[in-house]
Amino acid sequence: MATNVELQKGKNESNLNLLKRFGRKVQEAGVLQYKRSIRYAEREQSPYTRKKKRLSSIKRKVEVEKLIKLGKITPRVKGRR
Repeated sequence: MATNVELQKGKNESNLNLLKRFGRKVQEAGVLQYKRSIRYAEREQSPYTRKKKRLSSIKRKVEVEKLIKLGKITPRVKGRR
């Protein structure tokens, strides 16, 4: 998204007024809003990465269930703090 904002300095216009006008034009064009919206966007995970993550969570769940059965950790009760 390339948006050019171009201004000409008026005959009796100060540099400060030109800067203010430029800021307004940039805001109206939505350049900064667009850039800020994509700043922290995360890309979609690949199928292989999703599979690895899911397998590791299943492995971790089985390990926790085993430790609960052995009495090494206490099970969490949902709804209690």
